[in-house]
Amino acid sequence: MVGIIEVAQHAGVSTATVSRALNGKANVSARAREQVLKSARELGYVASSSAYTLATGKTKNVGVVMPFVDRWFFSSVLEGAVNALVNRGYDVTLYSLSGGKDNRARIFDELVLRKRVDGVLTVGVKISEAELAKLTELEKPIIGVGGPIPGTRTIAIDDEGAGRLATSHLISMGHTKIGMISGSPVTEMDFHQPHLRRTGYQEALLDANLSFDPRWEAQGDFTVGGGYFAAKQMLGNPENAPTAIFCASDEMGFGAIQAARDLGLRVPQDVSVVGIDGHPLGEFYGLSTVDQSVHQQGAKAANTLVDILESNDPKAQENFESITFWPIDLVVRSSTARRTL
Repeated sequence: MVGIIEVAQHAGVSTATVSRALNGKANVSARAREQVLKSARELGYVASSSAYTLATGKTKNVGVVMPFVDRWFFSSVLEGAVNALVNRGYDVTLYSLSGGKDNRARIFDELVLRKRVDGVLTVGVKISEAELAKLTELEKPIIGVGGPIPGTRTIAIDDEGAGRLATSHLISMGHTKIGMISGSPVTEMDFHQPHLRRTGYQEALLDANLSFDPRWEAQGDFTVGGGYFAAKQMLGNPENAPTAIFCASDEMGFGAIQAARDLGLRVPQDVSVVGIDGHPLGEFYGLSTVDQSVHQQGAKAANTLVDILESNDPKAQENFESITFWPIDLVVRSSTARRTL
């Protein structure tokens, strides 16, 4: 098995230089680093994780904590994060909180007490003050995706603004009877995205001096099936049906489009539909949406965390509260059109 001695001999440098170059240390010339990496590739050198951990106290492993792994948003953030971490030479340990409170406590004990990870990336999880204290005590930097977390750096979209943008798009198309399919209380999660997106919807209506009819609102569960059922109930009464529907997620938007078609309605001639997410199937359905570039959010969070871990400034690894609002874009497709009398 090839070791750093063989790499050093092949590259014509000392073993200390090989170690510094492979570990990304700054005190190595660009020429020497390039030669070491080239030799390592040619010889098929693979670093020993245990040796690296023993020498540096680091694991080159990041813990990713999320409430679900089988839902599109979370799996897409995870994919973006994992790709970025692998490209930076890091392993990933995935923790799902779907097992309940006891499982959550066990997970954070493993993360902290067993010191298996260098840093933590949370997705849709608002860590508690006690959990943050444990991680901070052991100098574990944290990056969150999904909403603000006291004492922690986070990346999130303006959910209220997204709801307002989607609704304003329908208003700009001349619609005055606009319904919304929101999330149920069960889907509120830690950052209350359904409530915030609903608030943006109502604010847009108020700004346009439009009335809000409770019959034009229904609850879904952020799934295609949930959107289908909610839209079918909302559109089932032709005497008081909205001419446009804002769905708090693209998947519910897909369901709403299918429900309208099953009721004999044309999209967008009879009813317009807009969602939020930027789901890859949106183009297939022709769904207009507020794109939040989910995959890129995961990649950005992962790269930010690695930059912190590899910084030579000890203060860079300290946790502090800040939020980066991720940009959103309105993508107009065939599911929305100007209202015609």
